[in-house]
Amino acid sequence: MKTSDLVRKLCKQNKLPISELAAKMGQSPQNLWKKLKRDTLTVDEMVQIADIMDATYFQGFLTDSGDRMEIRNKKGAKESCF
Repeated sequence: MKTSDLVRKLCKQNKLPISELAAKMGQSPQNLWKKLKRDTLTVDEMVQIADIMDATYFQGFLTDSGDRMEIRNKKGAKESCF
């Protein structure tokens, strides 16, 4: 599943049209649609979407040696854990 698919699914679940999400992000609907089509949302934009949707966004790596690197949003603030 692509990142853009996750955003669309989250919008559908929250009954929030993409155009309204774009407005809450301070972007035009056309700009957000283009980013979704190209699947080029940034981590900062994903964190912003999670905050708007009252969700938690996380992204990371878990290595074979057990090292964990992740980015999460937590109540509107980004937090990096290494």
